[in-house]
Amino acid sequence: MRILLLQMPWGALDLPSLALGILRAVAERAGHQVEVRYANLEYADWAAERSGFGAADYTYFSDRSYFQGAGDWAFAGALHEAEDADPGEFLRFLAANGATGQETRLALATRAGAPEFTARLVESIAADPPDLVGFSSTFQQNAASLAAARLLRRLAPGVRTVLGGANCDGPQGAALHRNFPFLDFVVRGEGELAFPALLELLAADSPGFPGVPGLCWRDGEGRSHANPMAARPLPPSAIPAPRYDGFFERLDASVAARWVEPKLVLEGSRGCWWGAKHHCTFCGLNGSAMEFRSKRPEDFLHEVLSLTERHRLLDVYVVDNILDMGYFESVLRPLSELPVDLRLHFEIKANLRREQFQLLGEAGAVQVQPGIESLSSRVLRIMDKGVTGCQNVRALRDAQSAGVSVTWNHLYGFPGERPDDYHQVLRRLPALHHLDPPSGTGRIAIERFSPYFDRPELGFDLLRPAYQYRATYRLPEDELADLAYIFSAPPRGIDEGLAGLLTAAGDDWRAAFPVSRLDYRDGGERIVIANSRPGYDWRVLELTGPVELALFRLLDQPRSPATLAARLPGGAAAVEPLLRCWDGLGLLFHDGERWLQVAVESDNQVLMRVAHRHGEHEEYGEHGEHGRHGKPGRHGKPAEAVHAG
Repeated sequence: MRILLLQMPWGALDLPSLALGILRAVAERAGHQVEVRYANLEYADWAAERSGFGAADYTYFSDRSYFQGAGDWAFAGALHEAEDADPGEFLRFLAANGATGQETRLALATRAGAPEFTARLVESIAADPPDLVGFSSTFQQNAASLAAARLLRRLAPGVRTVLGGANCDGPQGAALHRNFPFLDFVVRGEGELAFPALLELLAADSPGFPGVPGLCWRDGEGRSHANPMAARPLPPSAIPAPRYDGFFERLDASVAARWVEPKLVLEGSRGCWWGAKHHCTFCGLNGSAMEFRSKRPEDFLHEVLSLTERHRLLDVYVVDNILDMGYFESVLRPLSELPVDLRLHFEIKANLRREQFQLLGEAGAVQVQPGIESLSSRVLRIMDKGVTGCQNVRALRDAQSAGVSVTWNHLYGFPGERPDDYHQVLRRLPALHHLDPPSGTGRIAIERFSPYFDRPELGFDLLRPAYQYRATYRLPEDELADLAYIFSAPPRGIDEGLAGLLTAAGDDWRAAFPVSRLDYRDGGERIVIANSRPGYDWRVLELTGPVELALFRLLDQPRSPATLAARLPGGAAAVEPLLRCWDGLGLLFHDGERWLQVAVESDNQVLMRVAHRHGEHEEYGEHGEHGRHGKPGRHGKPAEAVHAG
């Protein structure tokens, strides 16, 4: 069979499609002729030439507007026969959710052009029709895929169509198949076995497809049937390496090559080992397949090295929802010993040890996503995250010490959270301005497959599909309830006033981060700390006293004042004044009973020389809040350099 697999807008431009790369591999293995066509790159070229469409415009649809559904709405006009009488309602919805005037005009103009692009694409397919066209839909690719499939049925009725991907998991896939009759098949769940089984039955001209797990198909009268999904997830040995041949050459020929840096995308595991034990209350990412399973370390390592060599690329995005802890020694350690300058992205759990962050950095990890979400231990307990606020701050600190950047979002809106949970954190954020700030701050959305969706007793008992689904699909509410992934609910937790303060604090953090520094070097007999955070006027602090040296080192891990007092000479009388003073200097974070020092470890020998140059400035002793000569500067913090001991 001749098979065409399409990557539609708004798939990422810098990455090949992992799903289509895997499906290509399994179909070619079965003897079929497969082409993967990157219609998302074709769209970028077409739109750039037509209207000056640029990288930021594409990113608005592929990324920034995901929770408002602007990308799907932009192709809804191409999907339906009749245009909306009043698109203003959706544009007002975008504006109410933060879209600028330029972005609402962009959405309207993009929607107006979508039918023309869809027609150009489908006419080119129909001119030399394959036997089957497959679409993989994730995030905002549904409407573009459906629009192309609808027009293809009109122009080339003999071509079969199949839709799969994350947007087709569980009830979503069955709803798409029921409501869009131009879709011949929908694959729900993992496709590595279902897709070749479907191809085999099609090649045999089978009249029915009841034996393919998760498949939605039509009988001779056009009625939709949804086979039960597989009872067990796919074993990792059945997940082949993807085939990406042709993508990078196509990207090189596209205008998008000037917008993005290409990356490989790979996976070592599926599911979530933490979620299998404690499902985070707001997370629906693993869909119907939570069970964690990972490839053999030697297989994954071979995949990384062979594909980077084949495609001459060193940037690798690993899409696993959580890193297999066994990979530290079996994958990361061998990578760290190779003369290869990889640049890796991983998702991890935030409670890693300092040496694990160091190994990540040595193996080539330049960015990690630890799922931090909050710095309040109480809110983290509501989420069932299994970490504390101090552990999350420690992750930010230790990752930076290892030269690894952290990506995270600050979330709020959890049932049972209290204003004081956030006021306590807000007071401490200026001390963290040298650490990676949150990419954004926002109220949680209710996702299908999350505990908040499945268990109304957790606080969200009045759910309905988010507005964008009504605006895009024009289906009855009960059908949208099966098709939707994002749901709206009455807001819970803090009010919008406090949410605004939290958002503003995140903005301040991002603004201060480029000029903020708080790092230290431990020279044995003394510790030198350098500071440039805008909220604190002092510049250099030197610790030399035995109690303060020991205390600072103990605060490398979150500890309570009682534990610190029990482990240091002088007990609480020696510890408590130092905690108060260091807290005033912005050296500490505490959440509840635990305290943590927040300075980043440095190997910069210049710090020692800087300390000597500032030695004549103010001192900070062990026996009082300002020692003998310390004078409070702005906000009660000692100004300029401080010499302690």
